[in-house]
Amino acid sequence: MSLLINEIFYSLQGESLYNGLPCIFIRLTGCNLRCTYCDTQYAYSEGSKIEIEKLVNKISGIGCSLVEITGGEPLVQEETPVLIKKLLDDKFTVLLETNGSIDISNIDKRCVRILDIKCPSSGESEKNNLNNLNKLNKKDQVKFVIGSRNDYEFAKKIAKQIPESFFRENILFSPIINKLKLSDLAQWILKDNLTVRFHLQLHKIIWPGKIRGV
Repeated sequence: MSLLINEIFYSLQGESLYNGLPCIFIRLTGCNLRCTYCDTQYAYSEGSKIEIEKLVNKISGIGCSLVEITGGEPLVQEETPVLIKKLLDDKFTVLLETNGSIDISNIDKRCVRILDIKCPSSGESEKNNLNNLNKLNKKDQVKFVIGSRNDYEFAKKIAKQIPESFFRENILFSPIINKLKLSDLAQWILKDNLTVRFHLQLHKIIWPGKIRGV
């Protein structure tokens, strides 16, 4: 059983509550969305097939226990849940970054599922599968990438639909760098007294302009 892999790289995790920790990234090929601000368009179709067993062995040799599976959109490949389970069984901490359009219920509950809800400026907000909000557990995270006041109001509305049992600190509001002033988003959150986490894309601060992970 194999997966189409775009790239594998070792870096700092930059888009979740694991922000700042060394992490192995497995970027899968393919995506069912075309967001206006996408910075990984090269992952739409570029990639090579790798057997899951061989892939896990390669990851094990790097010497890092935190692994993020990203894309593109990882769940467009049917074999992705198999890779996640294998990594978890091998004692890795596994993060899955998913665009929120595909059902997450078949993903092993030990995995940290980072649900990236699309706001209007993405051009894909109508593709959100909001049923996923009711399938979250307390280790999961919900992220909104925000580029305008309209995006913010949309994110605020959707955040209210997340079950009350979910940790509000696990809801991330992340401004699009160079599109929305950081201070504007911070002030909106404070003015509305929202219990959400203001969050920055760490890699875009450390390595501005870098296109690929490798």
